Amino acid sequence: MRRVVLIVLGLLAVVTAGLYLFRGPIALRAVQVGVQRAMTSDPIAALPDGLHVVLCGAGGPLPDPERSGPCVAVIADGSMYVVDAGSGGVRNLMRWQLTPAHIDAVFLTHFHSDHIDGLGELALMRWTNGNHRSPLPVIGAEGVQEVVEGFNRAYAADHRFRSAHHGEKVTPSSGAGMVSRPFAPPKDRLGPRVWRDGDLEVTMFGVEHAPVRPAVGYRFDYRGRSVVISGDTSKSANLTYFARNADLLVHEALDAKMIAITEAIARETGNLTRAQIMADIPEYHTTPVEAAEIATTAGVDHLLYYHIVPPLLLPGLDVVFLEGTAEAYDGPITLGVDGTMLSLPANSDDITVSQL
Repeated sequence: MRRVVLIVLGLLAVVTAGLYLFRGPIALRAVQVGVQRAMTSDPIAALPDGLHVVLCGAGGPLPDPERSGPCVAVIADGSMYVVDAGSGGVRNLMRWQLTPAHIDAVFLTHFHSDHIDGLGELALMRWTNGNHRSPLPVIGAEGVQEVVEGFNRAYAADHRFRSAHHGEKVTPSSGAGMVSRPFAPPKDRLGPRVWRDGDLEVTMFGVEHAPVRPAVGYRFDYRGRSVVISGDTSKSANLTYFARNADLLVHEALDAKMIAITEAIARETGNLTRAQIMADIPEYHTTPVEAAEIATTAGVDHLLYYHIVPPLLLPGLDVVFLEGTAEAYDGPITLGVDGTMLSLPANSDDITVSQL
């Protein structure tokens, strides 16, 4: 028996040594296989007909290893739409092989930095990956023109360099950058249709994020399914109105208990600037329980939390964050992380949750 064990251990040592010696060629072969798979697969085409929601960024402005800056991808009829473009969002999409080439439009909820700081990179990757010959449409309330113009100016030299290097057939200069499509900030209970493509309709509605104005959310309707995305807001009656009977509510949430702890410690340690910020931010955000109450009042079928503040960095903080939500809403609740995906098949009541 001992002899057999020694032989097995010897063989394992030989195999391990061989793998170590040839790790370079093995890794290179793995790269070849991976690249081939990535270039021949199309996850979007493989999806069933319906609405599919992917959190390309489930966090807020603070660093969180599980949650990038706010970014929600909505897939319908083979096209992808992105609501807000927080830092890291487009890189997540590429990591999951949801190529930015499929992005038909971006919808901005408001112009806080954490919702737009990945916009230039997103537009660039959409252009260079898709051979687009027209700029990326960016839809938003009045003021979106200034945001788009600023990014276009910042990336102007880069656009020239890439077209000169790769040529007009690969990176046509006509497709570089973005074009803004502004809408007047909607009044309560008025929701202009800001996008229509086949059976997909997107409605803009106002939310409460004072002193940030304008601030809006969006409702996506497609073949009997509906998704509402809040953007940043305090508890909003107007959002509740537009979320009526929606299949899925994707709502921001801030845990006031944890923020209050941070504020108190900041005051105790003399960091009055940080303390003031912590005192201010709950005013224009929604607590998890308040979002659950909205879901109940609106009669939505599923509640998905995103724009999670503060970062939930320790085990057990998810329990703290969700405390009281089950009492406020008796439907299914999903606490989002990057890669959380909810699929709503067309003309159905089903909602499936998965993780990319």
